[in-house]
Amino acid sequence: MQRGNLDDLAAFLIVAREGSFTRAAAKLGISQSALSYTIKELEARLKLRLLTRTTRSVSPTAAGERLLRNVGPRIAEIETELVALTELREKPSGTIRITATEYATDAVLLPKLAKLLREYPDIKLEIVSDYGLTDIVAQRFDAGVRDGEQVARDMIAVRIGPDARMAVVGAPSYFRSRSEPKKPSQLVEHNCINLRLPTHGGLYSWEFEKGSRELKVRVDGQLVFNTTTQMLQAALAGLGLAYLPEGLVRSHINKGRLKRVLEDWCPPYPGYHLYYPSRRQPSAAFALLVEALRHRD
Repeated sequence: MQRGNLDDLAAFLIVAREGSFTRAAAKLGISQSALSYTIKELEARLKLRLLTRTTRSVSPTAAGERLLRNVGPRIAEIETELVALTELREKPSGTIRITATEYATDAVLLPKLAKLLREYPDIKLEIVSDYGLTDIVAQRFDAGVRDGEQVARDMIAVRIGPDARMAVVGAPSYFRSRSEPKKPSQLVEHNCINLRLPTHGGLYSWEFEKGSRELKVRVDGQLVFNTTTQMLQAALAGLGLAYLPEGLVRSHINKGRLKRVLEDWCPPYPGYHLYYPSRRQPSAAFALLVEALRHRD
């Protein structure tokens, strides 16, 4: 039998199972007359009658019963495999470009996306470390990661992390010759480690809040870096005070390598969010990435 006759066999199986040309034709999406012609052609090629037709019903003959019993499961296996092949062809793939800070990448992106990348080897991820307020549309990024308070209103924002806090820290050796600041205004008396923002070249102002009071302090010091990793290393070396994400310095505080000050001026704020343009049509790969990153309480 020719390969094309498999479709005719599949049509026969549906008629036999439905017991009706009308219902089978509706299921196949063809006319009843076309279906009847297909079955007659199949019977002619096999030189066997497969169906007994009456005015009220359709039932398989002995040959039809045998075909239904022995060939039916094999046709079903073929159809299942063809569906699997279609899913393989449509397997999520492609490169996704994200801009994020080093800490967001280490603390959120990599831990949450490790499983996704293992399960979908055709998905590629490019992460660019950036502390500026990058225009992801102009720079052709698929998405960016920012604190919830920094996401523009015209973007879709998906929470990917819990509430966060900042921390002002210094090494014990730094405080041997200096008193601890009790309020943000006293930071002007300290050697502070600055972060330069690449977007507009300015230095990041340290932000504080207590009750209804909100302050932004422009600190000064001997060192300026453009990554928090370098700031942390300088603080550990006793070279000044640093303003860093709490999660980045927590282990060092617990082990006594860093001392925290002004903790009562650093309340929680909305944590990391993944943001992307509202008009973006997400690919299958991007949709999987969003769900993998989505924060669940």
